[in-house]
Amino acid sequence: MSDVTEDHARAIAAVRIEALRGEIREHNRRYYEEDEPSIPDSEWDALMVELRSLETEYRELDAPDSPSHSVGGTPGVQFAAVVHSLPMMSLDNAFTFADLEAWGQRAARGVGAVPVGPLVCELKFDGLAISIRYEKGRLVRAATRGNGRVGEDVTANVRTIADVPHRLGKGAPAVLEVRGEVYMSLAVFTALNDALRAAGERTYVNPRNTAAGSLRQKDPTMTASRNLSFFSYGVGEVQGAPPLQSHAETLEYLGSLGMPVNPEMRVVEDLTAAGKYIEHREEHRHDLPYEIDGVVVKVDSIERQRALGSTSHAPKWAIAFKFPPEERTTRLRDIQVSIGGKGKATPFAVLEPVFVGGSTVGVATLHNEDQVKAKDVRPGDTVIVRKAGDVIPEVVGPVLAERPKGLAPWVFPSHCSCPEHYPLTREAGDAAHYCRNPVCPIQKAGWIEHFASREAMDIEGLGESRVQLFVEQGFINDIGDVYSIDFDRLRTLEGFGDLSVNNLRAAIENSKTRPLSALFVGLNIRHVRGVAAEALAAAFGDLDRIMNSSEEQLAAVNGIGPITAHSVYEYFADEHHRAIVEKLRAAGLNFSAPTDANTLLEQTLTGKSVVITGTLPNYSREAAEAAVKARGGKATGSVSKNTLAVVLGDSPGANKVTKAEQLGVPMIDEDAFNHLLDTGELR
Repeated sequence: MSDVTEDHARAIAAVRIEALRGEIREHNRRYYEEDEPSIPDSEWDALMVELRSLETEYRELDAPDSPSHSVGGTPGVQFAAVVHSLPMMSLDNAFTFADLEAWGQRAARGVGAVPVGPLVCELKFDGLAISIRYEKGRLVRAATRGNGRVGEDVTANVRTIADVPHRLGKGAPAVLEVRGEVYMSLAVFTALNDALRAAGERTYVNPRNTAAGSLRQKDPTMTASRNLSFFSYGVGEVQGAPPLQSHAETLEYLGSLGMPVNPEMRVVEDLTAAGKYIEHREEHRHDLPYEIDGVVVKVDSIERQRALGSTSHAPKWAIAFKFPPEERTTRLRDIQVSIGGKGKATPFAVLEPVFVGGSTVGVATLHNEDQVKAKDVRPGDTVIVRKAGDVIPEVVGPVLAERPKGLAPWVFPSHCSCPEHYPLTREAGDAAHYCRNPVCPIQKAGWIEHFASREAMDIEGLGESRVQLFVEQGFINDIGDVYSIDFDRLRTLEGFGDLSVNNLRAAIENSKTRPLSALFVGLNIRHVRGVAAEALAAAFGDLDRIMNSSEEQLAAVNGIGPITAHSVYEYFADEHHRAIVEKLRAAGLNFSAPTDANTLLEQTLTGKSVVITGTLPNYSREAAEAAVKARGGKATGSVSKNTLAVVLGDSPGANKVTKAEQLGVPMIDEDAFNHLLDTGELR
């Protein structure tokens, strides 16, 4: 057994992440700035998937300036951000029929202990989820799922897909958001690779990555040349449609308007019939002209779907049954344990690199102590590796016939590698171990980096390397210290001139206006991410109310279950955490969110569109856009002839400025923006 410290484990991940970031930035420069791609799109996608997977696995190594948080190269204008009117949620997964049965039992309990049938069974396409918005029957926007709340505007590229109608048929509603999947057929994929091979060029790995890369081409004519396809499988925002009673009726309605609906969809009576459908589809998955990786099972009744609701990330009325993904064998070099920003101790496998599921894998998750024991994997084993969900590498188990004699079982470490060697504890009912040391330096840097990340306080310039330096130099001991950095002392450090220091100071100051939900994410509470944070902020409207609520009050919020409620309650019961909150209060951070009682602002911008670009002195981007929306306006990501004004901050987007000049759209500063918010008029 090799007992490797967390510092070593973290160093391995850090080296790989930095190498990936550098490689991706260089490919972006060649592609976006020199128009000379150095690798095919699929290989770029594989690099990005690996980077995002590592940053998810080791959140303490994430950084706001990572290329995983941006699209495109230096110009930064390839795709505009699109806020989905309704979230594009993910799906919970089932990998066995026992998982499917358990989901069915949960759903039955949720609708009064009655059978949940009929059910709809649909193929789970191996492609890229998008949302296409139609207004009065006309295609006006298409966006990728992104993080579920915000996606990328790919309207021009989606218009090139032959399956997607530019206008809907007779009877189209006022607003219809069609949710579906962009994919590449196997015939098109094969023909593309044949052409590349004949030309002596590199071929693509799989249709899924190729479709995703094709949809993100900066030139729509390139997307058109890829002959992508589309199937619709649901709706988002709908206004003016006839009342629909079931999901099957919804798909039929979409088909009547001209949207492509997969013909393999079936309505079945119960889970037994759904299981038979799944078995048939798995047996014949390679008979289809496109790739699938499972079957989606949905409760058909719209009324029952509403009754079941959703968690913070997935609907409770649907589940994805995943087919076994591609598997390979390789040698398990070591098992190491990483300590995350929330203290979670997660074992991971260090592997002999192996190509599986479209990319080369060198590390894979082992989840927790129970999983390691159940799989009985040991350093030195030959192991089966697969891509769980075809994305995240996972060790399935050992090849026992090839196990060396005398190979000892791996033992989970009893203590954290922090200087205090705090015990790694595991609570009853929890599969994970945690280091509860409130001053654990391993967690400290990860928490501060998370606090400064884009999904939280969005402090540009406070990435991994700077956080490490500031912690080592004693500038920051916890997130509350971010707002009391001694900038005069900071100037004494090498590499921190006036420009660098002033930019960091401005970014920190701007973060004080971030919405309450972003601050809540930054507090780094277990089980609380974006959607849960938004739900709590909207329900209570004030951080103090959340801090002083009971578990029962927290759990009563839609999308917040008892586990999350307990985690939030326990977090604020800790005096160390409350002391940090008081530091943030003293620094002047925003502790409030709009509620029904305080959103009665005069609707000065009803029906008007405003574009925000650049950095404003007294607004974050989100705060400025929220101010527009709170007054009835639309904060859009691109300039058009319908744009009322473009609000210019420092370093605005060059394309937005050029477009505004071409269309004669007024460009205003922050003072004029405030006047616009108050009066609805330009001055």
